[in-house]
Amino acid sequence: MKLLVTGGAGFIGSHLCETLLRRGDEIVCADNFNDYYNPLIKRKNVEPLEKNRNFRLIETDIRHYDSLESVFATNLFDAIVHLAARAGVRPSIEQPLLYEEVNVKGTGNLLEMSKIYGVKKFVFASSSSVYGNNRKVPFSEKDNVDNPVSPYAATKKAGELIAYTYHHLYQISVSCIRFFTVYGPRQRPDMAIHKFTRLIDRDEAIPVFGDGTSKRDYTFIADIVDGLVRSLDRCSGYEIYNLGDSRTVGLMEMIATIEKYLGKKANLQRLPFQPGDVEITYADISKARRKLDYAPKVFFEEGIQEFIKWYTHIGRGLS
Repeated sequence: MKLLVTGGAGFIGSHLCETLLRRGDEIVCADNFNDYYNPLIKRKNVEPLEKNRNFRLIETDIRHYDSLESVFATNLFDAIVHLAARAGVRPSIEQPLLYEEVNVKGTGNLLEMSKIYGVKKFVFASSSSVYGNNRKVPFSEKDNVDNPVSPYAATKKAGELIAYTYHHLYQISVSCIRFFTVYGPRQRPDMAIHKFTRLIDRDEAIPVFGDGTSKRDYTFIADIVDGLVRSLDRCSGYEIYNLGDSRTVGLMEMIATIEKYLGKKANLQRLPFQPGDVEITYADISKARRKLDYAPKVFFEEGIQEFIKWYTHIGRGLS
């Protein structure tokens, strides 16, 4: 297959591109290398991939319709995996219009390109944040998600809706993937596991918001990529899938696990609960198990060991 992977130089995208190249797919990776975090990190992610003749890197912005059209006019894609987005709950509260422009307009541009150029498979990276402060756990794809508590979550829900519209009108098959707290080697430096590891390593205080009882469904990158590839290969109709580990880890347990494998103690800075944060994320993955044969394999402690190994050998030098 010939695939367009947007955001392909990022954390999830670079791992996905690696996997798809290994099986012989042809990849066009589109990324704008914005300054949300150090763009040199993303350039390092794709540097080894550029040696593969089936990989092509294009620097473009999904907000720019004409720029996207030039990409589609010169390539015949079998499918799109759309990972590019402005990420993060707290920054979205500070810059809501930017998040709307990138995450909603950008997604609309790609769906319009799919319509015009006949791309019939579209995998969209959504987020567990769409569930908001859902009281029913674990979170199911059947749950109501009409109450987002951050602009980021609202833009991801909007992306799912506009994707459904293009499926309905133009018979584009869509898989919407709700990721649950992805971690592992190359994780973005702003995400909690990477940020806490870096601060503990530097003997700096780590911010603990709220009472420390929040829980997350941490999902190792290899399991996420496996689910993504399966959702791509079985993309038919319109489907929403949770991709998580379906086990929760408390904030203090997460910190203790990092301490254990980094070999250093954390200095905690207690802070008030942050607007936009949720108390728990917890995925019901029964649909993904049934329809995709998705089966996460990496336990949290094992995944943290892999992340710490990457951080001490590579990530520390990029921070």
